[in-house]
Amino acid sequence: MKVLIITYYWPPAGGSGVQRWLKFVKYLRDFDIEPVIYTVDNPAYVIEDASLLADIPEGVEVIRQPIFEPNSILSFFGKKNKKQSGGFLNPNPSAIGKLLQYIRANYFIPDARKYWIRPSVKYLEQYVRENDIDAVISTGPPHSMHLIAMQLKERTGMTWISDFRDPWTEIDYFHQLPLSKRSKLKHIELEEQVVSKSDVVIVVGETMKKNFEKYNDEIHVVTNGYDSKVSELNEELDMSFTITHIGMMNADRNPTILWSVLKEICDENADFKKDLKVQLIGKVATEVEKDLASLNEKNIALIEYLDHQDARLYQQRSQLLLLAINNVPSAKGIITGKIFEYLQARRPILGIGPIHGDAANIVNETTSGIMVDFDDAAGLKGTILEYYDKFKKGDLTVSSSNIEKYHRKELTRELSVILIQD
Repeated sequence: MKVLIITYYWPPAGGSGVQRWLKFVKYLRDFDIEPVIYTVDNPAYVIEDASLLADIPEGVEVIRQPIFEPNSILSFFGKKNKKQSGGFLNPNPSAIGKLLQYIRANYFIPDARKYWIRPSVKYLEQYVRENDIDAVISTGPPHSMHLIAMQLKERTGMTWISDFRDPWTEIDYFHQLPLSKRSKLKHIELEEQVVSKSDVVIVVGETMKKNFEKYNDEIHVVTNGYDSKVSELNEELDMSFTITHIGMMNADRNPTILWSVLKEICDENADFKKDLKVQLIGKVATEVEKDLASLNEKNIALIEYLDHQDARLYQQRSQLLLLAINNVPSAKGIITGKIFEYLQARRPILGIGPIHGDAANIVNETTSGIMVDFDDAAGLKGTILEYYDKFKKGDLTVSSSNIEKYHRKELTRELSVILIQD
């Protein structure tokens, strides 16, 4: 079987967006599926990680076509802000900033890659007719990738699988966008079209599946995962009581309750204050930095970016791994990709988010940590103190179970069954 995969993110892109299909492609040949990648030739990636190029199997065909991205023009007229470039919306934009946000939100639907749709359809229609392609797979966001595949299906009749790494109208920041009523309806309409017209829809969690089932009966959950062997982990643990978060932390993901509880414990316990080290690896919003100012700067380490391999080392050495779920209306369905790497690191997970959400279900199912609700300060304080007591005794461990099914190869096996059957 030969499949065409339409994706905006591909190495040397870094960050979370590239991981899912890079890892699927790494293992697809093991299940007699030959991937062909269609991606951009001149991308405007915020983060690059050349180390990920090593995961691309030798000989895999990668087709690159140029793209016009208006964001580069719009940013010329606005004040550049590195915090925004990492995926944050400026909460206090200038007048020109408000105008640019409005233009981006309402004139580039579904996203700023919309101008890649028409030339891509034209190119790929000829390509699939001249090559032995059995199915097309689109992965988003950006959701323009789905619109390319939808038109390709309409013109060729080929099988189409749409993959949602993140939700569309239920994504964490959708409620922040300055969308007009007409624009919101357009997003909803396009989302319904994509889901209903796909032959198969793949999502990363049960909540998204339930939300999409009203449009299509062929909805399958294939989560994200980890890719290294547990036996490879031989790192010595940090001497400090490290609480580490890997990945972007915007204002919605800012666990304000945690900073408040940590300050309270530091004020009450001099040893805890001496031992504590909070490590945030990835871009953080200004709001997060302001809240961290309540703690002693000696207890804080901010590292803007590490490549994937180095980030894994920090995970393996940490005493606790912080899983912060965005405090938004769609919080229950959020499953951040880092949770699976946390599982592989076999360090206790301290989660802050819905205790009956998709992420909490994974943490509980694997007995890999504790999820505390957004407003449960007493429960959070008690959990941290319990973990700290074990740390002081040299007994801060976790007995994770049932995590092997989240290895990328096993997940690719699940994917292959779906692709071959459909």
